[in-house]
Amino acid sequence: MKMIPIAAGLGLALMMSGLVPASAATVQPFQQGSFQTAQREGDPILIFVDASWCPTCAKERPILRDLYGLPEFKGLQVFNVDFDTSKPLLHRLGVQMQSTLIVYHGTKETGRLTGATDPGVIKHLLETSTS
Repeated sequence: MKMIPIAAGLGLALMMSGLVPASAATVQPFQQGSFQTAQREGDPILIFVDASWCPTCAKERPILRDLYGLPEFKGLQVFNVDFDTSKPLLHRLGVQMQSTLIVYHGTKETGRLTGATDPGVIKHLLETSTS
């Protein structure tokens, strides 16, 4: 049983070293034009509403980074939104709190969570964007 985390860590280390090709989500700051293009193209999309001071966000970041590297999320378009500087956008999205994750498959919102720090729960949410 202890071999699984070691093997996973080794796989991640090999990807980071460039010995194994990495497939990863595309992560970028939110820009309306890029978001609309991703929607039009039917891409899986995650909007991550983050705040630098948020302890829950700090727990979500490494979980999300790990998930972004999984092959099933290689086409995921990730748009980071700063909670403190994006109030008009947050209003349009119906977001009231930092640590909010919103997923879309193209133009259809497929789910959202706020304050989730369980990797399995977050992975399940991201999976809704790929189907």
